[in-house]
Amino acid sequence: MSVTPNPSRRAVAIALMLAVGAIAAAAQEPKPFEPTLHQPGKDVQWVPTPRPLVEKMLDLARLTPQDRLVDLGSGDGVFVIAAAERGAHAWGVEYDAKLVEYSKRKAKEAGVESRTKFVRGDIFKTDFSDATVVTTFLLPSMNFRLRATFLDLKPGTRIVANTFGIGDWEPEDRVAIDPCERWCEGMLWIVPARVGGTWRTPQGDLVLTQKFQKFSGTLHGEPVEGRLRGTEITFTAGATAYHGHVDGLIMRVSAMVDGKPIEWTARPLPVR
Repeated sequence: MSVTPNPSRRAVAIALMLAVGAIAAAAQEPKPFEPTLHQPGKDVQWVPTPRPLVEKMLDLARLTPQDRLVDLGSGDGVFVIAAAERGAHAWGVEYDAKLVEYSKRKAKEAGVESRTKFVRGDIFKTDFSDATVVTTFLLPSMNFRLRATFLDLKPGTRIVANTFGIGDWEPEDRVAIDPCERWCEGMLWIVPARVGGTWRTPQGDLVLTQKFQKFSGTLHGEPVEGRLRGTEITFTAGATAYHGHVDGLIMRVSAMVDGKPIEWTARPLPVR
């Protein structure tokens, strides 16, 4: 006697077999990489920057859509992605290839892939001289190694670091988040114009000694104390307060003397 198979039972059996096969295949597929706290890197362990601090640090840098931001040691890409979400073009330099690919995936998910770039590289060997904003979350010793590179950037470039400073270069401003357990503070530096040396002015020679954004010296024998904020310059010479801008080899300043406004331009004397 022959038995005719029930078509409905056969369909159910096939469906069950396919479902079991799909589950087995899914179990074998590797899960997408996710960074883990304190995972080792080339020079540092990975520690995330809290997103509220990221936003405050970008506010501190006064990031605009016209800026070009680079994050040194970009980790999970949070600074780069946040900057791109504000309309800026941003890129990250990261030594860990898995973190680079992770950041690319996150940028795509955030819809900012076209304004971001992530590269695997050594931050001490990478040219980022076109950046207008630099962000870091590096150890103090690493920031110190980068200090000369930072100071060679275009005057006015903003550098914002999480928690750790840049040797004895004092920050211009600070910001913090509260409540916060750790990694709660951001600091801002602005690359100063170079004014050390002797400048020829209508008031006599202006002789300056500069240390980062601060300088001192003399103007026609009067003691000078001053400060730079990027290309903006302010100083006092005797009882007169000057303010202006330094554009490469030209210094333009103004002041009030005996109730009257004065302006003058200075140029550096060549070093012999």
